[in-house]
Amino acid sequence: MYAILDIETTGGKFNEEGITEIAIHKFDGQNVVDKFISLVNPEKEIQPFVVKLTGINSKMLRTAPKFYEVAKRIIEITEDTVIVAHNAQFDYRILRTEFRRLGYNFERKTLCTVDLSKLLLPDAESYSLGKLVRSLGIPVSDRHRANGDALATIKLFKLLLAKDTEKIIIKDTIRKETQGELSEKQLDIVRDLPNKTGVFYMHNKDGDIIHLSKTSDIKKKVNQIFTKTSDKSRKIAKETKKVTFELTGNELVAILKEHEELLKLRPKYSIIPKKRMYSHAFCKSINENGYFVIEIKPYRECDEPLALFNGVFSAKNYLYKLTQEFGLCEKVNGISEARNNCSGYDAGTCKGACISKEDVEEYNKRVIAALSKNRVNGNKVLVIDKGREIGEQSAILVKNGSLVGFGFYDLNYQINNIHILESIITPMNGTHDANFLIESYLRKKRVLKIIEINN
Repeated sequence: MYAILDIETTGGKFNEEGITEIAIHKFDGQNVVDKFISLVNPEKEIQPFVVKLTGINSKMLRTAPKFYEVAKRIIEITEDTVIVAHNAQFDYRILRTEFRRLGYNFERKTLCTVDLSKLLLPDAESYSLGKLVRSLGIPVSDRHRANGDALATIKLFKLLLAKDTEKIIIKDTIRKETQGELSEKQLDIVRDLPNKTGVFYMHNKDGDIIHLSKTSDIKKKVNQIFTKTSDKSRKIAKETKKVTFELTGNELVAILKEHEELLKLRPKYSIIPKKRMYSHAFCKSINENGYFVIEIKPYRECDEPLALFNGVFSAKNYLYKLTQEFGLCEKVNGISEARNNCSGYDAGTCKGACISKEDVEEYNKRVIAALSKNRVNGNKVLVIDKGREIGEQSAILVKNGSLVGFGFYDLNYQINNIHILESIITPMNGTHDANFLIESYLRKKRVLKIIEINN
């Protein structure tokens, strides 16, 4: 006997979501023999994007039963059944979380139609419920509402049952009650972790760090490692006895901290960075007409690398972006192979360097400005971003193009006085890799500000 389940939630932080609607169809393999469909008052706000997606809003839920009022019915209809859902791990986790809040340990076997579809329908273009059922000609109404999605899942499940001619796959795919769920020890570990940016460390029984990683959500990331079914994740989960963490306030500090500590600590389950993380660079040369040319070359072939990249593709993308932003010439920079003027000249974005019409000095000034963007090669440069709490900011100090370290401060005078600044900085290795990490991050994301400081 199966319980075909679909749940809609409020959205929000991991393990803090609430149920807004639930649909359960008790299915004997041929027909639906019982069903339970209800809106649920989650007693918390619904995220705006969820309201837009599902059409369920707080006004609709004011008179709906709260979860504790429908909990007994859910237990009864799912008793002695295997829960079937599209992305079962999500629905089952949400259901167990709600029951756990009531002090009840809800356990059922589960079967995921995403997993089954990947095994029985290997040529499908997408395994999202909407796209998958449409590709199979299965009618679906009320998408992103619990009953509409549950009815579509029943029809999909019937098809999968018919395709499983050997009846082996379903037996193998049914998960044990605890697979994909946390043990009591792991629940205790995850419960104390924050939904914040930082670096976390997973320790074995001897206190050794067996895995470390940066993340924008420590609790969510650790939970994912504990519930994944890959061999590596299972080994980590089995050996982990404690998880510690350090908050960084922002992703860039987390990236630098993770990189340095991976090289220093070399945990056995973490991927250690390569000796050199970059392969290509921007190089500056002068063409026969005196214009500066930005060339992309392998790092070793560049006498004075001006920007570092982990491949030709990322270098070309950034060169194109700079060319557009600073009104540079596509032909001079090797983007265009036009015989005469480049297409940018016709469009008005190029001022004619390709046909020697633009003043050389003016053009070269823009090239220098373009090459200076997102670089931290000044005498003393501070990259300022969010700190670990309100009122605090982080500062990454770079001297003469080399990383010195990072620190956190509350008052501006702490960074305006170089002696105080250096006293609050935690030292880091100023390698080319560190520069690559900083500059590649700045190309993609914004920080609060970058400032040059005087002694």
